Amino acid sequence: MAQIQGVEARLQQDTVQSGWARLRYQPGVSLACIVIVLLGVAFYALYVGNEEEGVGGVLLALTGRGDDFLQFLLFELRVPRISAAIVAGAGLGAGGCLLQTMARNRLATPNIVGLDNGATAFAIASIVAIPLSLATPFLALVGAATAAALAFGLSGGMGSKGYRFIVMGVGVGAVFGAVTNFMLARTDMDSANAAYPWTVGSLNARPEEAIWGMLVCLLVCLPVGAWLSRSLNIMRLSDEVAIGLGVSMRLTRWLTMVVTVCLTGFAVALTGPVGMIALVAPEAARHVVAANRVSIWHAALFGSLFLLLADVVGQRLWSPIEIPVGLITAVVGSPYLIWLLLRRQTQHVL
Repeated sequence: MAQIQGVEARLQQDTVQSGWARLRYQPGVSLACIVIVLLGVAFYALYVGNEEEGVGGVLLALTGRGDDFLQFLLFELRVPRISAAIVAGAGLGAGGCLLQTMARNRLATPNIVGLDNGATAFAIASIVAIPLSLATPFLALVGAATAAALAFGLSGGMGSKGYRFIVMGVGVGAVFGAVTNFMLARTDMDSANAAYPWTVGSLNARPEEAIWGMLVCLLVCLPVGAWLSRSLNIMRLSDEVAIGLGVSMRLTRWLTMVVTVCLTGFAVALTGPVGMIALVAPEAARHVVAANRVSIWHAALFGSLFLLLADVVGQRLWSPIEIPVGLITAVVGSPYLIWLLLRRQTQHVL
């Protein structure tokens, strides 16, 4: 225990003690700031389009009073959609943070290593092959677990900085993507239309059961992920150092993979494949916490914030035409992925 605390103390000394750096070691303050911004965006999502009622009218409707039509609009349409964005974004952000830390590579996110594609393939199979609505969340979870097991098993573990795991995950994801396209090509038009939102990611008319399932998953997996973060923080150094400090590498990796699969599977079962949230949210979290710490709570909140922002943009950018949230995150997140790859390549050359 004393050795682990000594290593963490030495890691903290690497950060310059400026005013911003001191703020980065006050996680409660940064968490509160993110929550305030998230609540502001959520209220804007409720308010926009209801300007005639005013802020007071919206607040009155939220308390169960005021205009009946506005109450129906908020509680039946807006609140479930906002809730779905918050819980799904938190799952994707936290899952991306855990997977990146375990693989010691910022490119190791659920959508890049094939977990999203596996969950999507199984979810679409529940629509076009096994038409049972209750089977969709379960099969999405099975699909994410299958993709993770294949990528992890075929790569022989993490490899050098997780590169083998990432490359194998890309291949597994491509196979599941091809299976998805094959099922859509062979099914009838009605089933294909019903399955379309699962191929691009959407928050429109999400089932209430899936929202509650994602919430329960967060309540279980986030505390477990926070408990794992201490061991993952030590594992960032090297396998030899982590083993020497008493970290069980096999147990930590398996538990991290199980938590990541659950978060990803339930998120895809709720929204479909929403890319780039799991990549961008952990990176944003690293800018507001100590660089050498695992920031699962911050990554979860940033995931919620980014997914909700993307949904608001998708609804209002070309209103009344609605753009699926998965397309918005792909358009915004893809340039960031390219920049990250170019930046890593430049650093490697230098």
